[in-house]
Amino acid sequence: MPALDHDRCYRALAARDARFDGQFIAGVHSTGIYCRPSCPAATPRPHNVRFYPTAAAAHEAGLRACKRCQPDAVPGNPDWNLRDDLAGRAMRLIVDGVVERDGVPGLAQRLGYSTRHLTRVLGEELGAGPLALARAHRAEAARTLLAATDLPIAQVAHAAGFASIRQFNDTVREIYRLTPIELRQRARRARDAIDPAARAGGPHTPLTLRLAARAPFDGAGVLRYIADHAVPGVERVLLSATGEPRGAERWITLPGGPGRVWVELDAERAGVRVTAALATLADVAPLTARVRRWFDLDADAEAIDAALGADALLGPLVAAVPGIRIPGAVDPAETLLRTIVGQQISLPPARTVLGRLAAELAAEPAAKLAAELPAEPAVDQSTAPPHDDALLPFPSAAAIAEHGARLLRGPAARVRAVVAVAEALASGELVLDVGMTTAELRASLLRMPGIGPWTADYVALRVLGSPDLLLATDLVLLRTLRARGAATTPAEAAALGTRWAPWRSYATLHLWRAAPPAGAVPRPVSARTAGEPA
Repeated sequence: MPALDHDRCYRALAARDARFDGQFIAGVHSTGIYCRPSCPAATPRPHNVRFYPTAAAAHEAGLRACKRCQPDAVPGNPDWNLRDDLAGRAMRLIVDGVVERDGVPGLAQRLGYSTRHLTRVLGEELGAGPLALARAHRAEAARTLLAATDLPIAQVAHAAGFASIRQFNDTVREIYRLTPIELRQRARRARDAIDPAARAGGPHTPLTLRLAARAPFDGAGVLRYIADHAVPGVERVLLSATGEPRGAERWITLPGGPGRVWVELDAERAGVRVTAALATLADVAPLTARVRRWFDLDADAEAIDAALGADALLGPLVAAVPGIRIPGAVDPAETLLRTIVGQQISLPPARTVLGRLAAELAAEPAAKLAAELPAEPAVDQSTAPPHDDALLPFPSAAAIAEHGARLLRGPAARVRAVVAVAEALASGELVLDVGMTTAELRASLLRMPGIGPWTADYVALRVLGSPDLLLATDLVLLRTLRARGAATTPAEAAALGTRWAPWRSYATLHLWRAAPPAGAVPRPVSARTAGEPA
């Protein structure tokens, strides 16, 4: 396992620097516990501390979680989005619950390696194998459910992915040195716990989660992006009295079935509050992972802002919008299909086309879902969105493949491209997976007719949260660069962007945000075929 820089980590621990929470674990071997870097306890002596990349590695070293700082209830490690290697890809899938659903052999198959090789690499890179990493993930899911619900202990154990009550009890006692009942009581009192005002009592009962982000956090910017791109009838964004978006609601497809989700900005700290009605509580962990990607909660905003803020061109933009985030994808297939429909047209007509498609194809599935789940999440009524109309799930790839040619309007080539991609997604010929590398995802997309480099990069940015993609052919980005006299062509934009690595995706977002109105800046003919984000 690559050693963490002991001196650097110790300085962060001594300063109780919350920016490093989730990025490493401090194991205090004189007491046998592990802590987050911001733990308020007395700082141990340097020779008594070792630093670990994951909680699972600390478990393997025989340490237990600190009862005071709850080191597992922190933003996730940003490395899992930054790293495109096997360890990073594996962790993205483990956090999404793949080991609980498919086992370690299924995880290895998804990644294209043998179980033995995967175990060896994760042990060397992260200090623990896939089983230990998944076990730590199950323990955190159990802590979440114990805090968020009134479920019997046996149901919590099953929902968290444990094979037996005994395994669940033994794991909780080993990691937390508490019984599940004691852990439930402590977790509910902690500031990082789930909001106790909205505990769930059954699999179809709404529950509320509080998910932390690293400050600064431009959550309002993500909500504004969702609002600008929202498909009528599929996504609902609620505005404040001042016109600022403060929450979004939609259906999300999860391994156990669809869930209706309402996300709003947390008024007390950087992060979001998520209220969801789920088909099964086993989907709590996948839901958490997907909302974290949707709002890019795990990004190291301080490091990104420091790097881009030092640039002469981007510095004023970063100062104006600190903590900018990548608006992620809750469903990779949906993101791809929406992007292709929106190619070559502006946002309003793209949203109209997609809204009509959803209304035609999703009415029957929506009625079925409404009968199975609560009609709306049980959120605080003082902040709840109006529910004067039903929300529709976005149509499946199979439905679009079957009916898209009849229902879609526009250029025949674009309709054929949408239908062909939907057929490939429905048949499994085209797979979009958070466990893929950026290069693999781009290559698989570029093999499809009607998908060019802009679409492939845009989908990779949103599905994987890839941090270093500059959409150099994008019309909006080029409009901003031309207005500032920085570049006029995609080639010039790409050359300019090399100085923003490894955060070129965030540079793209800043340039989108700062774009002057369309038509305000003349653009060369060569740029007029580039895509626009839709």
